[in-house]
Amino acid sequence: MRRFYFHLRLGEKVIADEEGSDLPDVAAARLEALAAARCILANAIRSGTENIPEAFVIADSEGRELETVHLAVVLPERFRP
Repeated sequence: MRRFYFHLRLGEKVIADEEGSDLPDVAAARLEALAAARCILANAIRSGTENIPEAFVIADSEGRELETVHLAVVLPERFRP
């Protein structure tokens, strides 16, 4: 298991994930980010919140950015920007 961090990008601001999660690989981290994106967007829709992050930046324990997962990828195709 490796530790992955899921930082949130909101415009120019990055909200750091201080805890991280132990997952087997980058593919599992990407799936985790996609599941979290669905939750964030669903909660934002329910509450009417418009100030939501646009992406997760997945990083390793060394601080290297491994992948960026845009929240919009979980939306149906016709709703994507």
